[in-house]
Amino acid sequence: MAADNPGATDRVLGEIYEAIRALVPFPQVGHSRSDLTSRPLRFHPLRNYLIFHITDEISIMVLVILHGRRNPRVIAALLRDRE
Repeated sequence: MAADNPGATDRVLGEIYEAIRALVPFPQVGHSRSDLTSRPLRFHPLRNYLIFHITDEISIMVLVILHGRRNPRVIAALLRDRE
């Protein structure tokens, strides 16, 4: 996308940053996927992407942002690699 349309890339990145900032007041937003990892993982969609994050009492950690068409088994393997 970046090479084909830099403006579109900037817009999508801006939306991703805004979605991550929106987690601060509502860190429990999104869907839980205990079948993908043993961590308290949550995800929420943004356009064609899924933002995966975990939270604790003081922080929010975005683990990965993946295209939503990824196979859930591939997503689970990627998340296990980050544990």
